[in-house]
Amino acid sequence: MWTLVKIEWVKTFRRRRTYIGFATIGFFLPLFFIAMKLSGGAFLQHSSAMKAIQENFVIMGNIFNGMFVSRIIMNTLFVHIPLLIVLVPGDIVAGEAAAGTLRTILTRPPSRLKVIASKIILSLIYTALLLIFMALLSLIVGYLLFGLGYLVVLKDGILIFTVREALVRFAFAYALAIVAMGVIAAVAFLLSVQVSNAIGPIIGSIMIVVIFLIITATPLSAFDHIRPFLFTTYTNVWELAFADPIPWETIVTHVGILVLYMAGLFGLSAYIFQRKDILS
Repeated sequence: MWTLVKIEWVKTFRRRRTYIGFATIGFFLPLFFIAMKLSGGAFLQHSSAMKAIQENFVIMGNIFNGMFVSRIIMNTLFVHIPLLIVLVPGDIVAGEAAAGTLRTILTRPPSRLKVIASKIILSLIYTALLLIFMALLSLIVGYLLFGLGYLVVLKDGILIFTVREALVRFAFAYALAIVAMGVIAAVAFLLSVQVSNAIGPIIGSIMIVVIFLIITATPLSAFDHIRPFLFTTYTNVWELAFADPIPWETIVTHVGILVLYMAGLFGLSAYIFQRKDILS
C-alpha cells in the first residue's frame, strides 16, 4: 500500500498543477501582510469592534502584531482555500483517465481498492501540506514584519492570549481546518472518479462549495431545515479553537460530522471506482 502511496506522491508532485496552490499562497499571503504593514493597521482602527473596545478599555501597547495578523489571514484566506484544495483531488483520477494511463495501471497486480486508497491518502496528504504551509508562512512572515505579542481576539467580546497560548490555539485551529478542508477534497475526489476530464471535477466541486456556502450564510428560514445536512455548516469549526473556554462538545460534534462526510464521500468514490468500466 505505502509503495502505491509513494508512487502517487511522485506522480502528483511532478505535475505543475500541484504547485499552483503553494505558489498562490506563497505570493499573495506575503503581499497581503506587506500591504497591512504599509497601512499601519489603519483598517483596524476604523473597525466597529476596535471602536467599541477603545470606548470601554485603555489599550497599552500595540495589539497589531504577527499573531493578530495571522489570525486575520485565517478569516480572509479560508474563503478561498477550497479553490486551491480541489486542484489535486479533482485531477488525481480524472487526469489519469484522460491521459489514458489509468487503464494501464489497473492491469497490474494491485487491486482497484488499493489503487483508489492510495489516491485518497495522497489527496489528504496534499490538503494537510497546503494548510501547514499556509500556517507556517503566515506565522513566519507575521513575525518578521510585525513581531510577536499577545493575541487579541475580537469576537463576542475580547479575549487575550499569550504567545505560547496563541501558538497552541493556532496549531489546534489548523488541525481542525485540515479536517474541514478534507471534506472539500473528498467532494472533488468523488467527482474525479466519475469523469475523464479534470476540469469538470474542479469546477463542479467549486460550484458545490459556493452553493452550500450561500445557503449556509443566507439568513432565510426556508434554509433552516437544509443547513444541518450541509458540510459547510461545520467547516468553520476551526474558529472554536480561539474560544475561551474551548467548547469541546461542539468541536467533537462538528469534527465527527465532518469525518462522517469525508468517510462517506471517499467510500462512495471507492465503490464507484471498483465498479466502473475503465475504457481509456
